[in-house]
Amino acid sequence: MTMIHVLDDNTINKIAAGEVVERPASVIKELVENAMDAGATRIEVEIMAGGTSFMRVTDNGRGMSAEDAHLAILRHATSKIREVGDLNTVGTLGFRGEALPTIASVSRFTLLTRREGEDLGTRVTITGGKEPDFIEAGCNIGTTVKVEDLFFNTPARKKFLKTNHTEGSRINDFIVKLALSRPDIEFHFINNNKMSVVTPGTGNLYDTIQAIYGGKTADSLLGLTLEDEDIKISGYITKPSMLKSSRAWQTYIVNSRIIQNRAIAKAIDNAYKSLIPKSGFPLAVLCIEVPQRTIDVNVHPQKSELKFEDESRVFKAVYKAVLDAIRPAGRGLGEVAAVVEKPEQHVTMEPMQFVPATEPLAEPIIPQWPQAGNAHAGALPQQGHPASAGKPKTIYEAVHRPSPIPAESMAGFSAAQQSLRREKQDTLDAPVPEGRVAETTPPLSSPDASAAPCSEGESLQYEGTVVPIGQVDLTYIIAQDAKGLYIVDQHAAHERILFDKFSAMAGDIPSQQLLVHQILSFDQKESDLVEAHQELFASLGFHMEMSGNQEFRLMEVPADVPVSEAEDIIREILTNLMDMHETTAKEIRQACLATTACRAAIKAGEGLSFRQMQIILDALAHTAFPYTCPHGRPTILKFSSEELAKMFKRTGFGF
Repeated sequence: MTMIHVLDDNTINKIAAGEVVERPASVIKELVENAMDAGATRIEVEIMAGGTSFMRVTDNGRGMSAEDAHLAILRHATSKIREVGDLNTVGTLGFRGEALPTIASVSRFTLLTRREGEDLGTRVTITGGKEPDFIEAGCNIGTTVKVEDLFFNTPARKKFLKTNHTEGSRINDFIVKLALSRPDIEFHFINNNKMSVVTPGTGNLYDTIQAIYGGKTADSLLGLTLEDEDIKISGYITKPSMLKSSRAWQTYIVNSRIIQNRAIAKAIDNAYKSLIPKSGFPLAVLCIEVPQRTIDVNVHPQKSELKFEDESRVFKAVYKAVLDAIRPAGRGLGEVAAVVEKPEQHVTMEPMQFVPATEPLAEPIIPQWPQAGNAHAGALPQQGHPASAGKPKTIYEAVHRPSPIPAESMAGFSAAQQSLRREKQDTLDAPVPEGRVAETTPPLSSPDASAAPCSEGESLQYEGTVVPIGQVDLTYIIAQDAKGLYIVDQHAAHERILFDKFSAMAGDIPSQQLLVHQILSFDQKESDLVEAHQELFASLGFHMEMSGNQEFRLMEVPADVPVSEAEDIIREILTNLMDMHETTAKEIRQACLATTACRAAIKAGEGLSFRQMQIILDALAHTAFPYTCPHGRPTILKFSSEELAKMFKRTGFGF
C-alpha cells in the first residue's frame, strides 16, 4: 500500500481557499473583480452580519452561457488567459481560475447568470464543494453570486474571523478602493439593509472621491499628473492640512489593479516629510499606468502585490508627481488654506441680574482707543473715572445709562477711522521689502491704529488679494478676501517662510558678524558633536571656533536669527543630533533648518502692524510649501462665505 495519495478536488479546493478566501472581504474582492472584468457598468454588493451569513454581488455585465457556467466552477478554468505566455500581457484583474470553486467549497454557493439574447439563464447551486446542481432560471442580463454561511464546513477557520463590525468595515474598505479604481462603474454597497457607499459612475475620479469621502475632503484635493516615456501618473492627493492617522485611505492603482507597494508609500512620505506630523498621512489616489510587460502580477493568489521591472524609476516618478502637486505653482492663499472640517458652535448662558430702578447708576465711561495688539478694545478705564465703571453690570443699567460715547467724542471717532483707512491704504500700496518678515518694524503705537471696523458699505478687499484686518490674542492674523475669512498662525506661517527660504539656499546661509563674540560652554558629548559637525553649523550660518577646553567662540550667526536666540538654537540642534540614529546628511540638515526656522520666527504674543501682517501673508503666498510649518501644524485656515452663512444660519433667508 502506497503512502502518497492524490488529493480529491474538494480537498484541493478547501486547501486553496486558505490563500484565496481569507475572510468575507476576500470573497467580495474576487466576485467584484470578476464583475468588473465582465464589463459591468453597475455593481451592487449586499452583506449581512459582516458577510459571514450572507453576501450577494450583482452586476449587469456580459453574463455567461449555460456551457460557460458549467466550466466556471471548475478549478483553473478561466476565460482570461489560454497559455503561460499570456501572463506577460494579462490585462484583466482575475486570471487564475480559482475564485469560484474555492468560494463554493467553503460556503452555500449560488450563481445566477444570463447572456444577452438568451431567453433563460442558468442557476448553479453548490453546498460546501459537493456536486453542483444546474437548472434553467429566469434572471436579468448579467451575473448574481450569492454566498451564505461562509466557512460553515471549516469551523477552525471561522473562529479566526473578527467581529461582524470589523469584517463589514474591511468589506467597505475594499468596495471604496475598487470604486476609486473604476470611477466609470456605479457602485452600491448595502450593509445590513443600510446603504453605505454609492458612487455616481460618471467616469470622473473627483466625483467618486467626493461621493465617498464628502465635500470637505474634496475641497482639500490637489490634482497630480505626470507623463514620462512609459510611465503615466494621475490622481489626487490632499493638502497637508487634511490628514488621517493611518495609511488605509491611500489607494495605489497600477494598470487598473489595486495594489500595495512600499516604494510608492515611501515616495509619498518623502514628498510630505517636512509638511506633516510624524503620525499623519494624506489621502492619496494614484493611478499609475506602465507597460504590462514591465510588471509581474502573478506574485500572490490575492494579486494584491506585484513586482516592477524598475521599482526605483516608479519611486522617482511618484515622488516628482506628488511634489509638483503640493507646490502652490501660482495658487493664492485662498486655494492653499486648510478647510475647517467641523466648526463647532458654543453657546453659553449668563445669569441675569436685576436691580431696583431707583438704584443710582455708575458714572458713564468714555472708552479709550486700545493700543496696537491689545485684543480687549475699550477695556482700559479712562483716567479720572473709576475702573469699576468700565461696563454695565445689569440689563437695566445698559438700557437706561447715558450714551457711553458723548457727541463731542464722535469727532474723535471719525478722525480715528479716517486715519486707520489712510494707514491701511498706504500699507497695501507700499512695495514689499526683501529680507526678514518681522525684523524691526515696531507695532502700531498710534491710538488710531486699532482695528476699527470700516464704515457701512466700505471694503478693504482687493481682487485676488488676502488682506489683513486684525490680530487675535497677539497670535493669529485675521484676514479676508472676496471669498471668505482666513485665520493665520503667525508663528507657523513665518516658520514655514524661513524654512523654505533656508532650504532653497544651495550653499551656506548668509551670516551676520557679531560685534561682541559669545563664548559657549558645552559638556564633553556636546563639544564632540560641535567639533564633528563644524561644516554643518557653518552651512547653517553659525561660525564657531574652539577657544578652550569644551568651549567655542561664536563669531557669526544667520542673518535671520536674533542674536539672543543663537545659543538656544545651537543647543537645540545638538539635542536633535543626539536623538538621531543612522540618518543621512540631508535629513540632519533638514532637521537643523526646521529648528533654526522655528526659533527665528516671530512668536505668539508679539504685536504686529498691518504692514507686518501683509508682508507675512504675501511671503506665505509665494513660499514653496505654504500649507503647514515644518513640524506639520497648519499655517492658514479658511472659512468660506458659504460656511459663514451656515454658521450664522443665514441660508434660506435671501439676505
